[in-house]
Amino acid sequence: MGRVTVRRPVRKISATRDVRRPDALAAEEPLEIRVGGKALAVTMRTPGNDVELAHGFLLSEGVLASREDIAVARYCDGVDDQGRNTYNVLDIALAEGVAPPETGVERNFYTTSSCGVCGKAALDAVKLRSRFSPEKSEFAVSTDVLSKLPDTLRAHQKVFSSTGGLHAAALFDDEGNLAVVREDVGRHNAVDKVLGWALQESRIPAADAGLLVSGRASFELVQKAAMAGIGLLAAVSAPSSLAAELAEENGMTLIGFLRGDSMNLYTGEQRVLGLGS
Repeated sequence: MGRVTVRRPVRKISATRDVRRPDALAAEEPLEIRVGGKALAVTMRTPGNDVELAHGFLLSEGVLASREDIAVARYCDGVDDQGRNTYNVLDIALAEGVAPPETGVERNFYTTSSCGVCGKAALDAVKLRSRFSPEKSEFAVSTDVLSKLPDTLRAHQKVFSSTGGLHAAALFDDEGNLAVVREDVGRHNAVDKVLGWALQESRIPAADAGLLVSGRASFELVQKAAMAGIGLLAAVSAPSSLAAELAEENGMTLIGFLRGDSMNLYTGEQRVLGLGS
């Protein structure tokens, strides 16, 4: 089920050599998420932790609030040309009394590995309101701890080490310990897997943790963090203008360009300890 890496032949050319050899590529396959048997979303993801991904996706869409909101998650009728299950279709049965995703807002639920909200009909429809206010998070962390996080995350990126082709996300505590790390070809998928893990572990709202991402901080990642009640998002690369705007609106701390002892603090200075006046 779901290979994380795929071996393919490659011709490696440089100024000093020209050789053919096998190369490891990060696997990318479609996952169709169904709710109650009805197709809801298709996302291109790295196979693995699919149930977490679905939990996190539905949390960020405002459908779920706790692990008890899902009755059953099961793979269903996705098959290849030989009739074997591809494990690329996952059906979620919601618990009794849990409202299904809203159908009033038109949305193209096909998402690529780089964009999780591309099909939203309007920006206002994207700005979902969280059940767990990130503004209430009292989580705080020192600059010393923050500066060590990228190296710590990198050490846990096992598939990235062999392919160089995956994003990563992690939840961390105020001492820099990583509670969970997930990798995926899609940055939003990596975050969904992390949030899905937290939901399954009854750690939502995750007001006592920060979210770390290996790439840039987009609007959608800030939204996902907000929907989980996370007050601090740190990114190794740049945030977008809309990400900073949404973080400020939600009372969140947003950090970008976190590299070594250097970082840019865009919003929420109160959660970063050790700052000068």
